[in-house]
Amino acid sequence: MGEPSNRTIVVVQLSGGNDYLNCVVPYQDPLYYDNRKNVRISEDAVIPIDNGYGLNPAMQPIKELYDAGKVAIVHGLGYPVPNRSHFRSMDIWHTAEPTKVGDEGWLGNAINQMHPDGENVVAAVNFGAGLPRALAAKGAPVASVTDIETYGLMNHLEAGEQRDAALDVFKRMYTQAIGSGPVMDYLSQTGLDALRGSEILGTVSKKYSSDIEYATDSFAKSMKGAAQVLQADIGTRICYTQHGSFDGHTNGLALQDALWREVSGGIHDFYTDMKAHDQSEDVLILVFSEFGRRVGDNGNGTDHGSGGVAFLIGDGVQAGHHGEYPSLAANDLIEGDLAFNLDFRSIYTEILEDWLEVDAKPVVKAEYEKVGFLSKV
Repeated sequence: MGEPSNRTIVVVQLSGGNDYLNCVVPYQDPLYYDNRKNVRISEDAVIPIDNGYGLNPAMQPIKELYDAGKVAIVHGLGYPVPNRSHFRSMDIWHTAEPTKVGDEGWLGNAINQMHPDGENVVAAVNFGAGLPRALAAKGAPVASVTDIETYGLMNHLEAGEQRDAALDVFKRMYTQAIGSGPVMDYLSQTGLDALRGSEILGTVSKKYSSDIEYATDSFAKSMKGAAQVLQADIGTRICYTQHGSFDGHTNGLALQDALWREVSGGIHDFYTDMKAHDQSEDVLILVFSEFGRRVGDNGNGTDHGSGGVAFLIGDGVQAGHHGEYPSLAANDLIEGDLAFNLDFRSIYTEILEDWLEVDAKPVVKAEYEKVGFLSKV
C-alpha cells in the first residue's frame, strides 16, 4: 500500500437498498430458491465465485477484479434495531449514530482530523447534486461537482443558483433534526468553501489524459471525474458519489441488472485508469447501501429489509469473503429479514485507522473489532 498521506478513498453509495441476495447470490442454498419464488437469479445465470456464492450476472467487471485479487466482500452488515426507512437508515450510515440523529458525518470528521485548519477546500469532492451527510461536519470543506468536464462546481445551473438550491435542500432536510443554528453555520461556511473549490476543480480536466473509454451514464461520469481529480494531485483525499435508486419494489430483477451494469463498469474503468497512471496502490473504493431487501420476494420485486453487503476494492485489500453470510433459515430471520452479524462501524474503524490513519473513536464512539479486509503493510 502507498504512504498514508497519499491514500485516498472513493465511496460509492448504492441508494435505495441494494438486494443483497441477488447481488452476492447463495445459489447453492436451497432456501434461497424457497424464499425467492420469482425474484431470483437462476443457477445457470449466476457468475460463480467461490464458497457456494456467485455474483449477479451484471457484475462481470467486478468478477474480473475479484479474480485479480482486488475485491473484498464483507457480509452480514447492519446495526442494532434495524430501521427500514431510507432516510433514517442512510442517516445512520452517514453519521455512525444508530440511536440518535447525529450532527456530523463520519467522513466529515475524518476531513477535520486530516485538515484541522480547514484550508484544503478540495479535501473532499462530492460528485452529484446536493451535500451527502457523510461529508458534513462543522469546519470540514467539501466541494461538489456534477460534471467536471464542463467545469467544476454544481454546474448544471448557474453556479450561484445551484449552490443556493443545494444548500437550501440541506437546510430543509436537517434543520428540524439538529436545529437551525448548527445548520446555518455549516451552510454559510460550505457556500464559501464551495466557491473556492470550484476555482481549483475547474483546472482538473485540462490536466487529465487517459486511454480509458468510460461509458456515458451518470455513474461512469462520476467515476471518471474521481479519476481526474485524484490524478490531478490537488490534495483530495475523499471522493463520494451515489447511484440508484435500487429500491426494487417492482421490476426488481431488471432494475438491479441495469444499475449494477453501470456500477460494475464504472468501477472497473476507474480502477483500470488509476492502475494505468500508477496510482491504484493509493486508492480504496467502498461500495455500500443503507440496507438490504427482505428474504422473500413480493412477486415482482422485494421490499425493504436489513442485513447487507459491502465491497472494498483496490490493491490494498485482503481479497475474498469477510464476515458470515446470514442464515436464510426461517428461525434465524428477524421479522422476515436477514439478521446482521457485523456492525458497519467495524468497517469504518478499519478504514479510518488503517487506511486514512485518523482516530476512529470520535466517529464510532466505541470499540469495534476490525474486519481484516485491508492487507497488512
